[in-house]
Amino acid sequence: MAVTKGHGNPNWTREETALALELYFSLGKKMPSSNDNEVIELSNYLRGMEVHKDAEKNSSFRNADGIAFKVGNLRAVETGKGLQNTSKIDKHVWDEFGDNETGLKEFCDLIRLGVKALESEFELENIDEDDLEFEEGKVLTKVHKTRERNRSLRKKLIKKLQKNNICHCEMCGVEPNSSLGDFSLRMFECHHIIPVSESVRLKTKLSELSLLCANCHRLIHAAISQEKRWLQINEAAKLLSLSKSPKK
Repeated sequence: MAVTKGHGNPNWTREETALALELYFSLGKKMPSSNDNEVIELSNYLRGMEVHKDAEKNSSFRNADGIAFKVGNLRAVETGKGLQNTSKIDKHVWDEFGDNETGLKEFCDLIRLGVKALESEFELENIDEDDLEFEEGKVLTKVHKTRERNRSLRKKLIKKLQKNNICHCEMCGVEPNSSLGDFSLRMFECHHIIPVSESVRLKTKLSELSLLCANCHRLIHAAISQEKRWLQINEAAKLLSLSKSPKK
């Protein structure tokens, strides 16, 4: 369940705030009315985002009044005048993109691509809202994790590695325990070896995946979240003081 404040609605995310800032720029940095078509369009878009599907929310959730209010907050951050209810995320997004409209557009385009990807995924996994989130934000984190949990891709990757006799965790080196029979492979998961933004833009290929044990997979995700940058497997292993067991 998403963290909520105020009237029981989820807090604004970095992604949503970036989309509101994009709207502010497209309006020529003028304060909009809640009746403006662009405001209503963004309201409908944010209300329909898959990451909020199971969130606690009411009729005021990202409604047109709320969108106009958020734009007003961003204007207040820029000018130092007007509304005084600005949040840390408002200031953070303005500091990040206020003087970088090109970067803002690229980020917003990536968000829309991620939203579209989530809408088209056949097997959407229930990602715990309290789970670690990458710097790229909630939408792209969920796309990344959903694709990593694709059962078909995992089966194909394991089959390929078994054929080449290299089926083990690429981070710590642990191998399947043959005494467990059919359960011996349950400990392994797929992990993208390319940055989140690239994994969202492209259709996933086996060459872009590595096999990790469930423990190492969670550790590398935690490290990526903490470092706020993408980590390669060997880089994460060094950071976490892990090393792959030597092969006999």
